[in-house]
Amino acid sequence: MDEPIPVTRAVDHGTAKLMPDIDRERAWLLTVDGAPQSYVDLDEPGHLEFEYTRRLGHVLDIVVEPGRALDVLHLGGGALTLPRYVAATRPGSRQDVVEADGALLDLVVEHLPVPADAGIALHGADARAWLESAPGGSADVLIADVFGGSRVPAHLTSLEFAREAERVLRPGGVYLANLADAAPFAFLRSQLATFAAVFEESALVAEPGVLRGRRFGNAVLVASHRPFDTAALARRTAADAFPARVEHGDTLRVLVGDARPVHDEDAVPSPEPPDGAFGIG
Repeated sequence: MDEPIPVTRAVDHGTAKLMPDIDRERAWLLTVDGAPQSYVDLDEPGHLEFEYTRRLGHVLDIVVEPGRALDVLHLGGGALTLPRYVAATRPGSRQDVVEADGALLDLVVEHLPVPADAGIALHGADARAWLESAPGGSADVLIADVFGGSRVPAHLTSLEFAREAERVLRPGGVYLANLADAAPFAFLRSQLATFAAVFEESALVAEPGVLRGRRFGNAVLVASHRPFDTAALARRTAADAFPARVEHGDTLRVLVGDARPVHDEDAVPSPEPPDGAFGIG
């Protein structure tokens, strides 16, 4: 059998590279301009390599009973790691994936195809524009994992965006976002305040070292109108190879402090990560 070889291609927003994992036969790492974006194992779609994707996967596992099919809207596609995970763990789910970089989508579909019966529909479009045109009450889960380069775009961080997310979610729906920041957490605190202004329940999942201000890193925001099992989520994230903490309730309010919701006219992208901040975990 021929050894898989790396693929490099100019896409709409940079240079994408697909690199095979020498330790897993049909697994690939996707980078854009050198920053790791996605990791996919075509033979084992339930395998989540990156720390933040595992945390998103834990939330997906606990928000409703195991195996139940969901309607999921993904803002940001990458190599379709989480859509493949949902299709594998919740057969019969219907998923829409919105990715602004159409050339990146083409690359992924060509080299890392999704089975035709997976229930995953791909759309080349701006995430905010797609969300604003989506029917109300149409999703059980909305996952925002959109980075322009290595920064969350400003138009996906505002109160107006959060209200659109709430509109598209069903009454018991759950919003998830992959964010990134470092102490003193001006961006992260503003995001927590923004989504707390729209949703009654929220939690944050992050590595203790990030929360203590020791380094730049990812944090997963969870928001909903209904309570979710933060204890079960904490058990799962604490058992990972790179353990994470779940902040909610009073500890989350302390973190938010005096931060205020952000409107479209004041929104800014997440901060530029320092060199070497993102890697595989």
